[in-house]
Amino acid sequence: MDLLNLIKEKAKKQQQRIVLPESYEERTIRAADTALKEQLAQIILIGNPDKLIQVAQKFGLTHINKAQILDPDNNPKKEEYANLMVEIRKSKGLTKNQAYELLLDPLYLATIMIKNGDADGEVAGANNATGDVLRPALQYIKTKPGISVVSGAFIMLLNDKQFGESGIMVFADCAVAPNPSARELAEIAVATGHTTRFIAGFEPRIAMLSFSTKGSAKHEMVDKVKMATEIAKKLDPSLMIDGELQADAAIIESIGKMKSPGSEIAGHANVLIFPSLESGNIAYKLVQRLAKAEAIGPILQGMAAPINDLSRGCSVSDIVNLIAITAIQAAAK
Repeated sequence: MDLLNLIKEKAKKQQQRIVLPESYEERTIRAADTALKEQLAQIILIGNPDKLIQVAQKFGLTHINKAQILDPDNNPKKEEYANLMVEIRKSKGLTKNQAYELLLDPLYLATIMIKNGDADGEVAGANNATGDVLRPALQYIKTKPGISVVSGAFIMLLNDKQFGESGIMVFADCAVAPNPSARELAEIAVATGHTTRFIAGFEPRIAMLSFSTKGSAKHEMVDKVKMATEIAKKLDPSLMIDGELQADAAIIESIGKMKSPGSEIAGHANVLIFPSLESGNIAYKLVQRLAKAEAIGPILQGMAAPINDLSRGCSVSDIVNLIAITAIQAAAK
């Protein structure tokens, strides 16, 4: 069974409540219908019930009636949610009337449902920018204890099985943090190790990438990766982490042995941590296009509850896959 099918089988067993705030968007409602048909999760749609049924009928969708639908204009928990929002943001001066207005925004409403325990995770971004998806999440869900940075990992499914874990690798951060500090880079490494364990299902061997291998170059950017490696090892001693390593030393056994003899990771890495967003984003897109790899993600890491952001160019299957991944994240939490 391939990884995507394994992920879906895990999700089916968990039956988490996943909210989709962009319910009128065609790809999203089609993905909701598929997720309900495949029983990947309990789906919550935000919108007017009559309008959603009309949209579903227009596209010939037959499983939307199994979804829970919450109408922002007729929300039975409006008062409860507004009180919660005011309590969380009282230091920022949020008023009750402002909370009422925000609750008409499906992205805010979805976030507050999770915070209040009425949903377990969220998938959005097909019709909204990353900043719009993350803003309510960072205001009300916030990051996990001990984590200061949100990051995005991609599971890369390669045709060449000699790399990573039989052709599966995990790249991060490819989506969120432009220039992480050493501490933030360490947190990204640890979060990606946990994503690898819970989502990809194998033990991570984490390479902290640089343009230097074990002191072959001297630069403050190399020093950052060295420091991040040591911090990451202390944050989670159970993880196998090594750095700084050049990309070839991380993934090619013969080069790893030559450049970093004695390393358990060099030449055998299945998780690559990039020193900046630009390097990570460029790398995953090059591998995706030139190696014709499948890129699953981004899987957002570091949030206190799973909220995943889609590319606006996503397909229906991308959304279905991320619903399943979000369900597994929610169960792991």
